[in-house]
Amino acid sequence: MKLKVLGSGSLGNCYILEGEKETLIIECGLPYKTILKGLNFDLSKVVGCLVSHEHKDHSKALKDMLYNGIDVYASIGTLTVLGDEIGHRSKVVKSELQRIVGGFTILPFEVEHDAAEPLGFLIQHKEMGKLLFITDSYYCKYKFNGLDHILIECNYSNEILQTRELPKTLKGRIIKSHFSLENVKDFLKATDLRQVKDITLIHLSDSNSNAKDFKEEIERLTGKPTYIADKGLEIEMEG
Repeated sequence: MKLKVLGSGSLGNCYILEGEKETLIIECGLPYKTILKGLNFDLSKVVGCLVSHEHKDHSKALKDMLYNGIDVYASIGTLTVLGDEIGHRSKVVKSELQRIVGGFTILPFEVEHDAAEPLGFLIQHKEMGKLLFITDSYYCKYKFNGLDHILIECNYSNEILQTRELPKTLKGRIIKSHFSLENVKDFLKATDLRQVKDITLIHLSDSNSNAKDFKEEIERLTGKPTYIADKGLEIEMEG
């Protein structure tokens, strides 16, 4: 299984899990043509697209996905906000209720963000093992065991944020809607990392993060290979 990062951050998010015979898209917050190019213009292996919440940097191409025959999996809250885009290919998923998508087993779970019903996803496939995906959340109440791969938002650091002159309302929104470096470190300390092969930091802020420092801090804390989800990143995801 290969992870391909097409985009990660406020300008648009899209990640592709590309297996030998089937492909899963996570987020569709880029123009459809960009996603199609990332799929090498081949939809034949695509089994579905997971969307974490309704904000456009995660759902921009949702309507095009549906129109082109790709099933989209999201919460009823997300799909309701995007109401005019609901169709027979819109598949409702619920927190803590497992769903089979091709050869992928998906377990959605609640996250904390300023959206209608945002979700994270625990994704399992025989070709890669168990992958945890969390974005756009300032807190996660769940603990996870037996993970092989982690994709987790690391949007900002409190140290950088506090040095910037920003309106209090904006600072408050960032703190109450995104994972900070400090929260990521606390989350990883509480997570069983024994089987984890790699950690990928996603959705870094352009202004409130430092990719080099974040990577070094997470590697030092966990002892695991850590990557920054820059556009074009590809990682082999072994099970």
